[in-house]
Amino acid sequence: MTKKILLVEDDPFLSEIYITKFEESGYVVEVADDGEKGLQKLKESKPDLALLDIILPKMTGLEILEQMQKDESLKRIPVIVLSNMGSDEDTNKAIELGAAGYLIKSQYTPSEVVAKVEEVINK
Repeated sequence: MTKKILLVEDDPFLSEIYITKFEESGYVVEVADDGEKGLQKLKESKPDLALLDIILPKMTGLEILEQMQKDESLKRIPVIVLSNMGSDEDTNKAIELGAAGYLIKSQYTPSEVVAKVEEVINK
């Protein structure tokens, strides 16, 4: 069965790179370019995993994680934070809120991000 990924990313260039990489790996990818749309798509499509940026228009990735924890139908969806923000505070907060991983964009290639997603989905 094809796995569905929700990418919540406001940079269209990065979104295209990740969409291409995930589709080449056999995933269906949905994209939201702001936090509110991301939360709405989580509720509508119930993806197998969500990739969340932290800095987003309208609602941050951390706020999305907080909302997910309050919703029984969303809290089981694994989340990997994919951000340029690498402070210990952001990382710890994301993990506290249930993120399965925290990746700094500049430290991982798109292929490595796909590998991390596969590791989390196949647990």
